[in-house]
Parts: sequence; C-alpha cells; structure tokens
Amino acid sequence: MPDLIVAGAGMAGLAAAAEARGLGADPLLVEKLPRPGGSMRLSSGMIWRHRDFDRFRKECPDGDERLQRLLFERLDADLEWLESLDAPVVERDTGNPLTTGTRFDPAGLTDALVRVAGDMQVEDPLGTAPETIPLVLATGGFAASGDLLHAHVSPEADHAFLRAAPGSTGDGLRIGLEAGGSAGAGLDQVYARAMPAPPARIGDEDLVRLSQLYARHATVTNERGEPYEPRTWSEIDVAQWQLRQPRARAWFTVASERLGERVRERTVAEMIDAAEAAGAPVRRDEEHVTVETVAGVTTTLGGLAIDENAKVTRGVFACGADAGGIATGGYASGLAAALVFGRIAARAALGETP
Repeated sequence: MPDLIVAGAGMAGLAAAAEARGLGADPLLVEKLPRPGGSMRLSSGMIWRHRDFDRFRKECPDGDERLQRLLFERLDADLEWLESLDAPVVERDTGNPLTTGTRFDPAGLTDALVRVAGDMQVEDPLGTAPETIPLVLATGGFAASGDLLHAHVSPEADHAFLRAAPGSTGDGLRIGLEAGGSAGAGLDQVYARAMPAPPARIGDEDLVRLSQLYARHATVTNERGEPYEPRTWSEIDVAQWQLRQPRARAWFTVASERLGERVRERTVAEMIDAAEAAGAPVRRDEEHVTVETVAGVTTTLGGLAIDENAKVTRGVFACGADAGGIATGGYASGLAAALVFGRIAARAALGETP
C-alpha cells in the first residue's frame, strides 16, 4: 500500500511525489493524461516571484497573505532544489526588474522530476478521495472545463481558447469538496493571454510564441467598439476583461510608429507577423495594424481553500491550480506556487514539519 496518493503529474504533483520519494516514502502518482508534465510542459518554463513582497501584495491584494509569504520566502531554495535534480536551466533572468526567477526547459524539467518521483500510472484519473491514505490533489484546476468556466468565470467562456493541458477539468475541486473541503476566493478569476483568433492554427508548441502581449502599446476594443485601458504590466487585466466580452474577443490596434516597441525579446511587429502567419484576422493600412484576438485561458486562480500546510480537510491536501487564494486579484507565477506548495503538501501529508 502506498504512503501517499498524488493526483496529477504536472509541476505540483511531480514536485509532491518527488519530495515524498526523497523523504523515503512510497507515493502513488496517478495522471489522467497519457503523459506527465501537465500545463507546465506547455509553458515557457519560467518560475518566478516578485522581488519585493509589498509589491506582491499590491499586485495580488485579495490573496491569502500567509500563503503568499510562504511562496515568497521559499521559492529561491526550491529553485535550487530543482537544479539539484539536474533540471536544465535556460536562463536566470526574467527580463523584468520587478521579478526574479529561473527559466527551465519544460521538457527537461518534467523529465528531471519524473526521474525522482518514480513510477506513475498514466491515463488513470482519480475518482474519489481514499479513506485511509493521505491524498495530494494536483489536477490542474478547471481551465479545460467549459461548464465550470461558464458557471464561475464568464458566460462567454465557451468561446475561449484553451491554453492549457486538456485534463484540467476540475477533478481536484470536485474531489476536495466531496471530501469536506471548501472553495477559496477567486473562483471567478483566471490567468489568460490574448491569442490569435480563429481561423488561426495554434499547436501546443505555439502557445508561448503566439501570445499577443502588446496591449499597452495598442488601442484595445471589443466587438462593439468599446475600449479598454490596460492597467497592469502583466496585462492579466486585459485578458480577464476580454474573457467577459462578446465571444471572448478583443481587437488590438497598433499605430505604425509603435510596431518597433519591444516586449521582452520580441517586437510588437514580430508578434503581429506571427499571428498573421498562423492565420489570424489582421487588417493593415498605412497608419495602423489591427489584430483580432481571443482570450486563451491558461489556468484558474481560484480553487480549494488551503492552510499553510496545503491542507484542505482531514487527509486531503491541494497544490498547484487546485489550491486557490495565492494570486487572487492579480498575477503571480503559477509554476512557482505549484513548486512550493507541492513540496509543502507532500511533507505535511506524510506528517513531516513543512
């Protein structure tokens, strides 16, 4: 009999299983999809935190300060732990003076965690919480559930693009609630990105490359022509607004003289060219370029309420997107929270002091 069951083999579940194995325990790791990695494998691999805790609080004002403090204080050591597992580092700079972190190769990071986590059962979704074995829920939230997104986030969610693993359908939320847990704040919030609108062709390998991250250099409108003014550097507010607009659409209109503006390593023109090459509707004239975009839901920010030990209820723990209350009200690294609370959940579930 295993010492611990971990449901989900994305960042949070792999971190939990690897931590448990490192403590000498025998975890059973079950994964709904045919492969490990979850949405982490589709990401840029950047794991980061805010450099200043007060800034973190300001940008995510509705989050649980206790959980945010744990994330802020523990991430650096957990990044070193990943490196100790021979996870391949791509760069050690986020490109943003407000944040600090490390970019890993997503496939290599997955492989490194799998080596330590040990055997797993793929294509094996968990139905209910076990009665006698501690459970760590790490199933990825409900970004891939049209019904839950429609119920909790937006009536336009059926039109959104899924920018996440297809197994993230709310299994953890359901199991945790059935076991006696409660939902935390922020069930109506998501982390999303503006993506090229249909008929654009977007594969898993395009999710990062085709993100349209230049709203602050553009005029943003919905299909009724109503404008939206971006408020945050991350543009998370733009995507949240967009998801609630008709057909989850927004049009980004950029003046020709701003096409050379840079957003990290890319120019606005390069992002627009990539969207056009993928098949997105793009209109050009002498003075402007307009791109039609759709909200691409990456992860949900709300989930099960947890305490500092990632505990949901007796014998049940949650981490990753199954746990809410960390980035509520704003934007923070989902991979960072998954890493930190995945390890915390494993230690707490095994009776260790986190």
